Amino acid sequence: MSIEFLITTLVVVVSPGTGALYTIAAGLARGGKASVWAAFGCTLGIVPHMLAAITGLAAILHTSALAFEIIKYLGVAYLLYMAWVTLRQTGSLSVEADVADKSVGKVIVEAVLINILNPKLSIFFFAFLPQFVPAQAPNALVQMLELSAVFMLVSFVVFAAYGLFAAAMRSQVISRPSVMVWLRRSFAGAFVLLSARLALMER
Repeated sequence: MSIEFLITTLVVVVSPGTGALYTIAAGLARGGKASVWAAFGCTLGIVPHMLAAITGLAAILHTSALAFEIIKYLGVAYLLYMAWVTLRQTGSLSVEADVADKSVGKVIVEAVLINILNPKLSIFFFAFLPQFVPAQAPNALVQMLELSAVFMLVSFVVFAAYGLFAAAMRSQVISRPSVMVWLRRSFAGAFVLLSARLALMER
Protein backbone atom coordinates (compact mmCIF):
# COMPACT_ATOMS: atom_id res chain seq x y z
CA MET A 1 0.00 0.00 0.00
CA SER A 2 1.45 3.34 -1.09
CA ILE A 3 1.55 6.63 0.77
CA GLU A 4 -0.23 8.15 -2.25
CA PHE A 5 -3.22 5.89 -1.60
CA LEU A 6 -3.38 6.89 2.06
CA ILE A 7 -3.16 10.60 1.24
CA THR A 8 -5.80 10.33 -1.48
CA THR A 9 -8.08 8.35 0.80
CA LEU A 10 -7.71 10.87 3.61
CA VAL A 11 -8.46 13.80 1.30
CA VAL A 12 -11.57 12.06 -0.07
CA VAL A 13 -12.87 11.01 3.35
CA VAL A 14 -12.20 14.30 5.14
CA SER A 15 -14.06 16.26 2.45
CA PRO A 16 -17.56 17.01 3.78
CA GLY A 17 -20.31 14.83 2.31
CA THR A 18 -23.54 13.14 3.24
CA GLY A 19 -21.83 10.61 5.54
CA ALA A 20 -19.91 13.24 7.48
CA LEU A 21 -22.98 15.47 7.72
CA TYR A 22 -25.16 12.66 9.02
CA THR A 23 -22.57 11.58 11.60
CA ILE A 24 -22.18 15.15 12.89
CA ALA A 25 -25.96 15.53 13.08
CA ALA A 26 -26.25 12.24 14.98
CA GLY A 27 -23.59 13.36 17.45
CA LEU A 28 -25.36 16.63 18.15
CA ALA A 29 -28.79 15.03 18.31
CA ARG A 30 -28.14 11.75 20.13
CA GLY A 31 -24.67 11.94 21.66
CA GLY A 32 -21.33 10.15 21.31
CA LYS A 33 -22.63 6.59 21.15
CA ALA A 34 -25.05 7.42 18.36
CA SER A 35 -22.33 9.23 16.41
CA VAL A 36 -20.10 6.15 16.49
CA TRP A 37 -22.99 3.97 15.33
CA ALA A 38 -23.71 6.49 12.58
CA ALA A 39 -20.07 6.30 11.46
CA PHE A 40 -20.35 2.51 11.51
CA GLY A 41 -23.52 2.63 9.41
CA CYS A 42 -21.97 4.99 6.87
CA THR A 43 -18.99 2.63 6.61
CA LEU A 44 -21.29 -0.35 6.07
CA GLY A 45 -22.96 1.62 3.29
CA ILE A 46 -19.65 1.64 1.42
CA VAL A 47 -19.48 -2.18 1.22
CA PRO A 48 -22.02 -2.66 -1.63
CA HIS A 49 -20.24 -0.03 -3.74
CA MET A 50 -16.86 -1.59 -3.07
CA LEU A 51 -18.12 -5.06 -4.02
CA ALA A 52 -19.86 -3.68 -7.10
CA ALA A 53 -16.64 -2.06 -8.27
CA ILE A 54 -14.52 -5.15 -7.64
CA THR A 55 -16.96 -7.48 -9.39
CA GLY A 56 -17.45 -5.12 -12.32
CA LEU A 57 -21.05 -4.22 -11.55
CA ALA A 58 -20.10 -0.56 -11.40
CA ALA A 59 -19.49 -0.77 -15.15
CA ILE A 60 -23.21 -1.47 -15.59
CA LEU A 61 -24.08 1.62 -13.57
CA HIS A 62 -21.61 3.60 -15.64
CA THR A 63 -23.03 2.46 -18.97
CA SER A 64 -26.73 2.11 -18.09
CA ALA A 65 -28.40 5.51 -17.91
CA LEU A 66 -31.62 4.01 -16.51
CA ALA A 67 -29.93 2.14 -13.64
CA PHE A 68 -27.88 5.19 -12.73
CA GLU A 69 -30.88 7.53 -12.81
CA ILE A 70 -33.05 5.19 -10.70
CA ILE A 71 -30.47 4.92 -7.91
CA LYS A 72 -29.61 8.60 -8.16
CA TYR A 73 -33.19 9.80 -7.73
CA LEU A 74 -33.84 7.33 -4.93
CA GLY A 75 -30.88 8.97 -3.21
CA VAL A 76 -32.25 12.45 -3.94
CA ALA A 77 -35.66 11.47 -2.52
CA TYR A 78 -34.07 10.00 0.61
CA LEU A 79 -31.95 13.10 1.26
CA LEU A 80 -35.05 15.29 0.90
CA TYR A 81 -36.83 13.01 3.34
CA MET A 82 -33.93 13.42 5.78
CA ALA A 83 -34.20 17.20 5.37
CA TRP A 84 -37.93 17.03 6.15
CA VAL A 85 -37.65 14.91 9.30
CA THR A 86 -34.70 16.98 10.50
CA LEU A 87 -36.63 20.21 10.04
CA ARG A 88 -39.61 18.74 11.89
CA GLN A 89 -37.25 17.39 14.58
CA THR A 90 -38.57 13.85 14.29
CA GLY A 91 -36.83 10.52 13.85
CA SER A 92 -33.35 9.57 14.99
CA LEU A 93 -31.93 13.08 14.56
CA SER A 94 -34.29 14.75 17.01
CA VAL A 95 -32.36 16.50 19.78
CA GLU A 96 -33.37 15.21 23.19
CA ALA A 97 -31.83 15.55 26.63
CA ASP A 98 -32.68 11.91 27.42
CA VAL A 99 -31.10 9.71 24.76
CA ALA A 100 -32.71 6.29 24.27
CA ASP A 101 -30.69 3.31 23.08
CA LYS A 102 -33.61 2.06 21.00
CA SER A 103 -32.76 4.70 18.35
CA VAL A 104 -29.40 3.06 17.57
CA GLY A 105 -30.89 0.68 15.02
CA LYS A 106 -32.61 3.51 13.20
CA VAL A 107 -29.41 5.56 13.15
CA ILE A 108 -27.51 2.66 11.55
CA VAL A 109 -30.21 2.00 8.94
CA GLU A 110 -30.41 5.66 7.96
CA ALA A 111 -26.62 5.92 7.75
CA VAL A 112 -26.37 2.80 5.56
CA LEU A 113 -29.09 4.05 3.21
CA ILE A 114 -27.44 7.44 2.84
CA ASN A 115 -24.33 5.84 1.32
CA ILE A 116 -26.01 2.97 -0.53
CA LEU A 117 -28.25 5.38 -2.46
CA ASN A 118 -25.31 7.27 -3.93
CA PRO A 119 -24.39 5.76 -7.32
CA LYS A 120 -21.27 7.90 -7.55
CA LEU A 121 -19.62 5.80 -4.85
CA SER A 122 -19.62 2.75 -7.12
CA ILE A 123 -18.20 4.80 -9.99
CA PHE A 124 -15.61 6.26 -7.60
CA PHE A 125 -14.39 2.84 -6.49
CA PHE A 126 -14.45 1.60 -10.09
CA ALA A 127 -12.09 4.43 -11.11
CA PHE A 128 -10.18 4.77 -7.83
CA LEU A 129 -8.99 1.28 -6.91
CA PRO A 130 -7.34 0.26 -10.23
CA GLN A 131 -5.01 3.26 -10.03
CA PHE A 132 -3.24 1.69 -7.03
CA VAL A 133 -3.18 -1.94 -8.21
CA PRO A 134 -0.68 -2.98 -10.94
CA ALA A 135 -2.49 -4.25 -14.04
CA GLN A 136 -0.53 -7.51 -14.11
CA ALA A 137 -0.55 -8.14 -10.37
CA PRO A 138 -1.20 -11.86 -9.70
CA ASN A 139 -3.19 -11.08 -6.55
CA ALA A 140 -5.04 -8.00 -7.81
CA LEU A 141 -8.32 -9.02 -6.18
CA VAL A 142 -6.69 -9.43 -2.77
CA GLN A 143 -4.96 -6.06 -3.13
CA MET A 144 -8.22 -4.32 -4.04
CA LEU A 145 -9.94 -5.88 -1.02
CA GLU A 146 -7.10 -4.75 1.23
CA LEU A 147 -7.21 -1.19 -0.14
CA SER A 148 -10.99 -1.13 0.24
CA ALA A 149 -10.66 -2.26 3.85
CA VAL A 150 -8.19 0.57 4.52
CA PHE A 151 -10.54 3.07 2.87
CA MET A 152 -13.41 1.87 5.05
CA LEU A 153 -11.29 1.99 8.23
CA VAL A 154 -10.19 5.56 7.49
CA SER A 155 -13.82 6.49 6.75
CA PHE A 156 -14.98 5.07 10.07
CA VAL A 157 -12.24 6.78 12.09
CA VAL A 158 -12.74 10.19 10.44
CA PHE A 159 -16.54 10.07 10.62
CA ALA A 160 -16.44 8.92 14.24
CA ALA A 161 -14.06 11.77 15.07
CA TYR A 162 -16.46 14.25 13.46
CA GLY A 163 -19.37 12.78 15.38
CA LEU A 164 -17.61 12.63 18.75
CA PHE A 165 -16.50 16.24 18.40
CA ALA A 166 -20.11 17.21 17.66
CA ALA A 167 -21.28 15.13 20.66
CA ALA A 168 -18.83 16.99 22.89
CA MET A 169 -20.63 20.21 21.94
CA ARG A 170 -24.06 18.67 22.53
CA SER A 171 -24.56 20.05 26.04
CA GLN A 172 -24.05 23.56 24.68
CA VAL A 173 -26.67 22.89 22.01
CA ILE A 174 -29.48 21.42 24.12
CA SER A 175 -29.18 24.25 26.64
CA ARG A 176 -29.84 26.87 23.96
CA PRO A 177 -33.19 26.46 22.14
CA SER A 178 -32.34 29.14 19.58
CA VAL A 179 -29.13 27.31 18.66
CA MET A 180 -31.07 24.06 18.28
CA VAL A 181 -33.50 25.72 15.86
CA TRP A 182 -30.62 27.21 13.85
CA LEU A 183 -28.77 23.90 13.68
CA ARG A 184 -31.91 21.99 12.69
CA ARG A 185 -32.56 24.40 9.84
CA SER A 186 -28.90 24.33 8.81
CA PHE A 187 -28.77 20.52 8.65
CA ALA A 188 -32.08 20.40 6.76
CA GLY A 189 -30.73 22.96 4.29
CA ALA A 190 -27.50 21.00 3.90
CA PHE A 191 -29.43 17.81 3.09
CA VAL A 192 -31.40 19.75 0.46
CA LEU A 193 -28.20 21.12 -1.08
CA LEU A 194 -26.63 17.65 -1.15
CA SER A 195 -29.76 16.26 -2.81
CA ALA A 196 -29.55 19.00 -5.46
CA ARG A 197 -25.89 18.23 -6.08
CA LEU A 198 -26.69 14.55 -6.45
CA ALA A 199 -29.58 15.33 -8.82
CA LEU A 200 -27.23 17.33 -11.06
CA MET A 201 -24.59 14.61 -11.19
CA GLU A 202 -23.95 12.99 -14.53
CA ARG A 203 -22.52 9.54 -15.20
